[in-house]
Amino acid sequence: MQGIWTIVLLVISNIFMTFAWYGHLKLPEILPSSKDWPLILVVVLSWSVALFEYSFMIPANRIGSDVNGGPFSLVQLKVIQEVVSLTVFTCIVSLVFKSQPIQWNHIVAFICMVAAVFFVFLK
Repeated sequence: MQGIWTIVLLVISNIFMTFAWYGHLKLPEILPSSKDWPLILVVVLSWSVALFEYSFMIPANRIGSDVNGGPFSLVQLKVIQEVVSLTVFTCIVSLVFKSQPIQWNHIVAFICMVAAVFFVFLK
């Protein structure tokens, strides 16, 4: 169960992370007045969203790490996190940023990341 909870928390964390890092690019479409906001205000807004990212990321790492009795080594956690991050990012870009199409080389890169997960779990 710890492994499943780790992945669920990583997915939730990465949803917040993706919006913290890239959501502000969509903000002017939602709130036109935000186009005139100073950069520091946009940074503070992104940090506010990132707080929720950390609220899920830290428990995911604590639950999942073999240091705390979880099923994953630190390297495995990091590789899982990267694949989850790429998967969440791809879904959000496809749904929210429709002007940024996914191309064949993006798919090949994703397959390489999944292969990395395979290799990191080999004994």
